[in-house]
Amino acid sequence: MAAQRVRLGAEDGPPMTPGPAAGAVEQLYYTSCERGLSGFSGFQFNAVSPGVTTEAMHTVESLAGYDPPRTLAESETPEQLARCPVTLCFSPAPPGPGSGQGTALVNVRYVGRDSARRFGNYFAHALHSPSAEDFAAACGGRLAIELWGSPVWTSAVSARPELPTLGGDRGPVPAGPLDARAVGEFLAGRRHAEQLDQLLAAAFQALAGGPSVVLVDRSTERIAHWFAAVSFLLPPPLARQLSFSTYMLRPTRGRHHLIGSVPEARPEIGPDDEDAFLLFDFAAGRFPEAVPVHHVVRLLTRIGVSSVRSVWSWAAEYTDGTEHHPGDWHPPVAAAAAAGGVRLARPDVAAVLDWLPGAAHLGTTRAVVARDLWRGRLASGETQLDALARAARDGGDRDLHRELEGALLETRLRAYVRGAPAAVAPEPVSGSAELLLKAVELWERLAGEADAARERARLLLWAVDAEVAPPAAQRARVCRELAAGLLRSATGRTPDPALRADVKRLLSVSAEFRGALLARLDELLDGRAGQHELFAQFPAELLKFEDLEGRPLLQEHHLLAAAEREPAISAQTLLRILEVRGQTLPDGALLRAVWRGAPWTHREAVRLAAGLPLGGTGERGGDGSLAEWFGRAVQREVTDEAGLTTLLDLCGLLDAPERRAWLAPDTVATVRRTLDLETRLKETPDAARLAADFAGDPLPAPVRALRRLRLAGALAAAPVEPGAVPGMLRDLTFDTADRYLRELHRRTVRARERGHPVTEGLLGHVGGLALARRGRLRLPESHATLVDRIVSVAVFEWRGEDIERLAAVVRPHDADVADAAVELARERRAATKGWRRLTDLRRFGRPGRGPEGRA
Repeated sequence: MAAQRVRLGAEDGPPMTPGPAAGAVEQLYYTSCERGLSGFSGFQFNAVSPGVTTEAMHTVESLAGYDPPRTLAESETPEQLARCPVTLCFSPAPPGPGSGQGTALVNVRYVGRDSARRFGNYFAHALHSPSAEDFAAACGGRLAIELWGSPVWTSAVSARPELPTLGGDRGPVPAGPLDARAVGEFLAGRRHAEQLDQLLAAAFQALAGGPSVVLVDRSTERIAHWFAAVSFLLPPPLARQLSFSTYMLRPTRGRHHLIGSVPEARPEIGPDDEDAFLLFDFAAGRFPEAVPVHHVVRLLTRIGVSSVRSVWSWAAEYTDGTEHHPGDWHPPVAAAAAAGGVRLARPDVAAVLDWLPGAAHLGTTRAVVARDLWRGRLASGETQLDALARAARDGGDRDLHRELEGALLETRLRAYVRGAPAAVAPEPVSGSAELLLKAVELWERLAGEADAARERARLLLWAVDAEVAPPAAQRARVCRELAAGLLRSATGRTPDPALRADVKRLLSVSAEFRGALLARLDELLDGRAGQHELFAQFPAELLKFEDLEGRPLLQEHHLLAAAEREPAISAQTLLRILEVRGQTLPDGALLRAVWRGAPWTHREAVRLAAGLPLGGTGERGGDGSLAEWFGRAVQREVTDEAGLTTLLDLCGLLDAPERRAWLAPDTVATVRRTLDLETRLKETPDAARLAADFAGDPLPAPVRALRRLRLAGALAAAPVEPGAVPGMLRDLTFDTADRYLRELHRRTVRARERGHPVTEGLLGHVGGLALARRGRLRLPESHATLVDRIVSVAVFEWRGEDIERLAAVVRPHDADVADAAVELARERRAATKGWRRLTDLRRFGRPGRGPEGRA
């Protein structure tokens, strides 16, 4: 039959009497019966304890509804009724005073037919208390779920309308079979037991206002076990606020935190309900895809229901009542677990260590927590040990603080020696003499363990920075081993940048290591000659010249290695080596060592010529090598004007009487001839004579450079007799003639412009070219073309008076050419509309054409 409910007003209830005594709960029976408090048959309160309020009745009535699965709705035999789901529904009083709702726990069983023989009857036996504290006291401190299957529950109507209260002086309400052991046995080997993490996380969410949890299993017995597991694992204050119902036909109509149902009820979570409910269907193996699981949840499930109550009792010592969310509970739970010997995971340890500095309510318990973590070796690493040390200090445990300081010192030292990325720079070891002694012992121990160069280097650096003085013999041994290992493995390739930086700094701060390295270098260089390459390799290359004071052999090798690394400083290096040796001039061996057989550049020769002492012979400088090297430098070819300038500077230096003693006679002659010709190029009064000075082959390299780079310009600028130009042009090399003609062409073209007068020298050269055309001098094609251009520009584009001057210059040598030039000048003056260009030079003759080569 349809469930009929009788709602009672205040006037319908029992006489108002005082409520239950402290630590006691009221009882209420609700079912469909003939006799009850309503005065008529149907669903009503059959009996209640004295003092039950109308509000309590309304609360219980709202929780007492029951709808059996359709397949079990007509159950009436004891066997059939035993198969019907049992509802244990818990509704805790809301936190805070004045809610008036109270705490209610209702056990509902399906009883089949009512007194009118209609199906659909159920019997609800409820326990109620206005106070959550009194309800917990009446239950002996047990959680509501522990009353599942309690012998207190009944499903028989009462012949009397009044029921006694329970608890108080009568003793606690008896618990059912759901204790920690029973739940632990249930979970052991249970299919889908791994879902407990997510189920507990979902319960935390529901308590914080998140979706309710719908849990489906094959029986309400199993559902009660899952609910008990969650309740035991939750923090007790939260577990007492966890509302639940082990069975509802339509779970989406419930608003409890945990809602149970069975497969026969066919519970479904529709799309509209997905945000309000999370389905854990253990019967069908369907679970939420992703429930965020906090680390405290993993810790609690790892502790397990069998041991968690002890942890909760210890955790009370670490809480301060402000814990609400999983993150709030994590540190005290982890601290309590550590006290109980539970192995913590890294996130658990981190949570405790992050929490300790701000947990002022702990007082001296901070040191207790630190000791638990330290004794269980649950903390490691510099950051965690530092936090433990501070907690021990703040908690007043001096012995533990000293012990942790020593461990922290060792951790930091090992991290620094390994070169760990997070290693901090060492600071001076301060505090007790005991700590300083421990630092020395640690250093000695690690010195015996270190087998890598970087570990040894960082050990030495740490001792300097930490202001720790290990025994001198131990320190010296590490210095020697490091120096020997570094030089033994030096290969010229770039070493590890971190090792390079450490050794570089060590050399700057440790005279002891610097001395060990120098001593080892002395041994190597004394044993084998020609080992200056060591100074081009790591770590000797890090030594400064000043570090080698008093070791001239090492200084020389250091300088040779520097010259090898930077060839540009070779000349300065040679001069410094001579200074180190106390020698005036270099010998051949030294020259070859510095330049490794490569000849000097002119710039290097200039630096040496200027830097070597004048007039010196030197103890080891008289083997003739210096003359040979300067001779080769003077004879080096020059390709550009800058190089020629440097070569002339070198010749100027070597021409000094004091330096001539260094040179071979042929080199002295070359230097002298070069300087003389340079002077002639600047001061010569006759171009033809200057050209003759550079005639002939072979010429020394400096003279060839002067001819190639400066002779053509000097010839074009010097005066010349026109009659000498053809012969001069014939005797010039092809390159010099080409440059000479191009320079004349440039000057001839420029003379057309106003402000650029035609000089007597230019008239001589152009007149000479006109004679060369007339005399049919055989020229290369390119040179003949240049001659035509030069003469054409002069006779057709110069001013008339300049053409007449050109004719006057040419006349003593060839009157016909002169007359032709005069005639051209007259024609230009006679022209009425400007000058008209004559299109040929036949009156000047036509030069011959010869092969491309010497004219």
